[in-house]
Amino acid sequence: MTFWIGSSLGLIIAYLLGSVPTGYLLGKLLRGIDIREHGSKSTGATNVLRTLGKWPAFVVLLVDVLKGVAAILFARWFYPWLSTLPFVLPPTTLDLETLVPWAVCLSGLAVLLGHGRSIWLNFTGGKSAATGLGLLLAMSLPVGLGAAAVWVVVLATSRIVSLSSIFAALTAVVVVFIVEQPLPYRLLVVAGGLYVIARHRANIQRLLAGMEPRVGQNGLGSKVGQ
Repeated sequence: MTFWIGSSLGLIIAYLLGSVPTGYLLGKLLRGIDIREHGSKSTGATNVLRTLGKWPAFVVLLVDVLKGVAAILFARWFYPWLSTLPFVLPPTTLDLETLVPWAVCLSGLAVLLGHGRSIWLNFTGGKSAATGLGLLLAMSLPVGLGAAAVWVVVLATSRIVSLSSIFAALTAVVVVFIVEQPLPYRLLVVAGGLYVIARHRANIQRLLAGMEPRVGQNGLGSKVGQ
């Protein structure tokens, strides 16, 4: 029982890491505004770019990526450490080699959920693309680099951030089945990729209608969110 309580605490910490509302905090600090009332109403880097400028957007992008990295690194440290505590008895059917990948999987989902549904913002937030990239880079460098490369190429050719994020998520799903990865990691990438794509559903509707704006475009361009 103590083990499962400790495990739940680890997932809560991963969620809270993701829920840090970087874009919202910078909006309040730099302009005294609630960024959720501007542009796409997202707290992610793209809406910050259009609302606050390049450097705040870079800070948000960096911190959001690091949140994903931190959640995975934390899970890989926390659960082995938890199992060494004398008053914590892991189930005899689970060894660390089996436990840690599943813990990483659940922590990855928790940090994505925290970013997209932050407890500090009444369960609103960003679209989890940058945080998803961070967890990919920490979980599997080939998968993360593959997704990042596609994001850059699609953005360079289309100048549409939402399209880049969607293609990056799809690429991650494909690559994770090409390279050797544990089943929990593959499940995390599939579930996380679908979650990121679902968070872009409004963008997808505009893409299909030919109305999705490009980077540097005014007006509706403010509705592209990260």
